[in-house]
Amino acid sequence: GWIFILLLPGLSDGGKLLVVPMDGSHWLSMRQVVEKLTERGHKVVVLIPEVSWQMKTTQAYMVKIHPVSYTLEELDNAFHEYVATHLKDLPFPLNVLALYNNSVHVFHTFFVQCKNLFNSKETLQYLNQSGFDAVLTDPIFMCGATLANYFSLPFVFFMRGFPCNLHYEAPQCPSPLSYTPRLFTFNSDRMTFFQRVENALVALLELVYCNSFYEDMIKFSSEVLQRDVSLLDLLNSASIWLLRFDFVFEYVRPVMPNMVFIGGINCAQRKPLCK
Repeated sequence: GWIFILLLPGLSDGGKLLVVPMDGSHWLSMRQVVEKLTERGHKVVVLIPEVSWQMKTTQAYMVKIHPVSYTLEELDNAFHEYVATHLKDLPFPLNVLALYNNSVHVFHTFFVQCKNLFNSKETLQYLNQSGFDAVLTDPIFMCGATLANYFSLPFVFFMRGFPCNLHYEAPQCPSPLSYTPRLFTFNSDRMTFFQRVENALVALLELVYCNSFYEDMIKFSSEVLQRDVSLLDLLNSASIWLLRFDFVFEYVRPVMPNMVFIGGINCAQRKPLCK
């Protein structure tokens, strides 16, 4: 109930929302929503690491900063390597292997951030005593979902997409391999026979490489929550999926009732054209 009250205007006197964002362009998109929620009378607290690219303190909403063990230079280096790999023109499957290796490195960097958060007793005590009604989080590194489960709070995903097709697999949406190209294949929805074979092989590999992406995080989440959890366990417990893209630009497929398309919210506000 709290999720819908927080997201719909004019239905409450204001709720208390914890925001667990992702840095970079992800945050530029989420920041607009956070500012609007604050304008509508909701008490919003944004949880940010002390080392980040875009997330800063502001008067528009409350910010809670937690310590981290890495430097800005280490964060920059991990991302620069990731971008450089995307710009290389490698054939299949070398492109998949190169992107996989760099993705694992980036994921590990941000998993360290989540461990630092849970190691901060002062931060956890503050969150526990704040009485939040719900959590709004970018789920790409799963820290927000783990935190919401830790405090037994309902949570909303605000996202562009997941590797391994998880944003459709977790809500149990059909995703036929003959018409829906997988990430890293760079195919369209009109594939030749051999492209469909390639698509099917990548779909099988997803079970392996996505578990590798999140292996450290799932192990850590199981320790924090004191029970065995899987990647899908954390994803399935989301109350609402706010998908930051437009349905008409995606490949046709059924979606679940708690999946809401909010196309048009991407990165920073564009400046008006000069006259």
